[in-house]
Parts: sequence; C-alpha cells; structure tokens
Amino acid sequence: MSELLLVRHAQASYGTDDYDRLSELGHRQAQWLGEYFKDRRLSFDRIVCGRMVRHRETAAGIFRGMDFEPDNVESDPCWNEFDFETLTRAYLDQYPDKAPPPGAPVGSFTRLLRNSIEAWAEDRISSPLPERWADFEDRVRKGLRTLAAVSGERQRLLVVSSGGAISMALRHVLQAPASAMVQMNLQMRNSSVNHLYFNAHSMHFAGFNHTPHLDDPARAESLTYY
Repeated sequence: MSELLLVRHAQASYGTDDYDRLSELGHRQAQWLGEYFKDRRLSFDRIVCGRMVRHRETAAGIFRGMDFEPDNVESDPCWNEFDFETLTRAYLDQYPDKAPPPGAPVGSFTRLLRNSIEAWAEDRISSPLPERWADFEDRVRKGLRTLAAVSGERQRLLVVSSGGAISMALRHVLQAPASAMVQMNLQMRNSSVNHLYFNAHSMHFAGFNHTPHLDDPARAESLTYY
C-alpha cells in the first residue's frame, strides 16, 4: 500500500492583519519537521500543497530542514482551508449574543469557532457563505480521490494543508459524523503529521496529530494550535 502524510501548516500569524503567513515560530516548526524527516531518511514520491501562503511557506520550511529541493510540488485547491473568518462573522451576525467580550481569553474564540462550524454543518446559517458544508465535503473528498487515482503502489505522499481540510479528510476515511471533524479540527496542532495508508480501493487511518519534532523538552513552548 501507499503511505500518505497529511501535514497541517505551521503556526500562522494569528492576531495580526494577515493570518495567512507563518510566524517566526511557524518557520522554525516547519524546518524542525523537515529535519525530523531527514533524520529518518524519509523521502516523498509526490508532494501536494494547498494554495494558501501558509501552506507554501510550511512546505518550503520542511524542504529547508530536509536539505531537499523537490523537482515538482503539485498545487491543489482541494486542500485549501474553509473561510473560517467569513464563517464566524456570518455566525455572529445571526447569533450576536455568542460574541466573545473584549479581552476574552483564547478559549472563548475556540468556542466561537466550534459553534460556527457546528451551525455550518447543520445548515443553520442563513447568510450567504463562500462555500456550503456539503461543498467543502465534496472538494476534500475529491482531493483524496485524486491522490489515490494517480499514485502508484508503494509510494509515499506528502500533503501540506490546513486543520479543517485535514480533519474533513480524516472524517471521510473514518466515516465519522460531522462532530468528529469539529473535534479533530480544534485539537490539531501546528505542523502536526496525520498518517494514512491507501491503495486504489480503500484508505486506512494510521495516526493523528503527531508532533515528534516538538517532543524535545527544549521545545515545550513551541506546541501551538493557531
């Protein structure tokens, strides 16, 4: 069977005017992951990346850590994240009492995201959105099918994407309810590795949310979620 590593992007620039780029820590996380792959002599037959800046920067950091210049990095919008900023704004327009108060802790924004995704999945948001939940499901499923359709036997694939898209992919493989995607999305660490095996007929879940490159006690403060 072939092997698929789904890597969530490293820490983005949460709280700035441009979330879609890596923070200084994010660049280090990506490079550490590449160093981990290099130490274990991992190589990849195919590399696929979502089209967001944080995806490309994470991939570049991994390659830097591996001392590796890939011949080809495929770009696939199926692995882009859903528009969580527009989603949460639409949710708050409809449920203004759910807005975190000024100065609220990060946990309040996590609850807001959870509530927004759940309302999205249950089709409880009346405002127009860039993408319906069913559309998001379909494009992530298409991304998985494309990988399986054009990959040969015994290949190792690397996909760099975002927490929501990866969680949706895992939900599909596990045939789990929508609530499972929400739980996995909120738990997923920056630069984490999620592991699948597959062939032309099926995909099998093998590992979730691993960050072995951050296991060093000196990197204890480098475990992040945004």
